[in-house]
Amino acid sequence: MDLVKINEQLKSRSPEAIIEWALSVAKQPVVTTNFRPFESAILHAVSAQSPTIPVLWCDTGYNTPDTYRSAKTTIDQLSLNIDLYVPAQTVAFRNVTLGIPEVDTPAHDEFTKQVKLEPFSRAMANYQPDVWFTNLRKDQTDHRNNMDAISKTKDGILKVCPFFYWSERELNDYIESHSLHSEDNYYDPTKALANRECGLHT
Repeated sequence: MDLVKINEQLKSRSPEAIIEWALSVAKQPVVTTNFRPFESAILHAVSAQSPTIPVLWCDTGYNTPDTYRSAKTTIDQLSLNIDLYVPAQTVAFRNVTLGIPEVDTPAHDEFTKQVKLEPFSRAMANYQPDVWFTNLRKDQTDHRNNMDAISKTKDGILKVCPFFYWSERELNDYIESHSLHSEDNYYDPTKALANRECGLHT
């Protein structure tokens, strides 16, 4: 599969067209979410073409009440096939034994592993997808600015970002046009800054 050629062909296509192409080559596709802002766009776009696609929600346990309410609204509205993955340790236990450590420390690396990387790895191991839909966008971080909409992970999974070249304004318009919900009051404990990578996409 020539990813350079595929990205050139799909760069000017709509998210719906990118999803259609990816589903045409997929045998076991999944879409992942954490219900951060704008997630309802990709969940709507993918589930519109594949209503029963597994939606893997890796919940750190630190989401805001508003995020959980928004997640429930989106799950119900789109009738999503949700499979929830949570850390092996409870937030209460972790608060006592580890807390939320300062970034760029070994303790924070362990924290990120517990709340995000391990549940994600477990979900992917259970489903063993060949295509993974995610809502990364080009302008989110310097690292993502150097990526493409279609790429392969180190495990050989085709990672597909249908809205990769879209701006926040375009996503807002999409969400409004489809009467979707997006919650801005979102908290990711693995990041000190919004443009910091958490490890899933590096």
